[in-house]
Amino acid sequence: EYMQICYKELLNVFNEIEEDVAKEGWSYRVQYGKETMKGLVHAYFEEAQWFHENRIPSMEEYMRVALVTSGYTMLTTVSFIGMDNIVTNQAFDWVLQHPNIIKGSETIGRLMDDIKSHKFEQERGHAASAVECYTKEHGVPEEEACKVLQMEVVKAWKDINEECLKPTAVPMPLLTRILNLTRVIDVIYKDEDCYTHVGKVMKNNVASVLIHPVPI
Repeated sequence: EYMQICYKELLNVFNEIEEDVAKEGWSYRVQYGKETMKGLVHAYFEEAQWFHENRIPSMEEYMRVALVTSGYTMLTTVSFIGMDNIVTNQAFDWVLQHPNIIKGSETIGRLMDDIKSHKFEQERGHAASAVECYTKEHGVPEEEACKVLQMEVVKAWKDINEECLKPTAVPMPLLTRILNLTRVIDVIYKDEDCYTHVGKVMKNNVASVLIHPVPI
């Protein structure tokens, strides 16, 4: 029953968004958001099955699902809905084709999260993270696994930079939106898991953006 409540509230959010953007003739955009949300929920369900089966998948299988559960395809798509006429059907279709900048954003979000939060998650009960999957598959210590995964984060940043520096199928403001979403996750997980354990640093970051923004 609690899932029905969550589902209804989620539908309400999309309905409210659709009412707002309908005035601009952008109602079609909301369906893209709904579809990416469906994909996210399906991926969450697959991770939940791993947890209940006490199964640690291979890295390939894990990343196939975990890139989706990073949420970055959904966040990107939904963030495009309210942008002006620079966003077209082609822009949404481009996101769904999973270009390198999206994959890089997902990789950074997923692996930085896993590196910083996996210990706490395993203590409280959670599906295996990239750290557990890598250590099992390659038979290496946790510390080495984290180093390898951190190098993947570095490679993903290079992919994002490359996409931003060369001509692409979409305008630069859309690439900047993806870049900024990725920067957020970098701030949250750079030194510790500030998403789960919000401390003074993250509070100050939020305050500097929302309460004491830089005048423009």
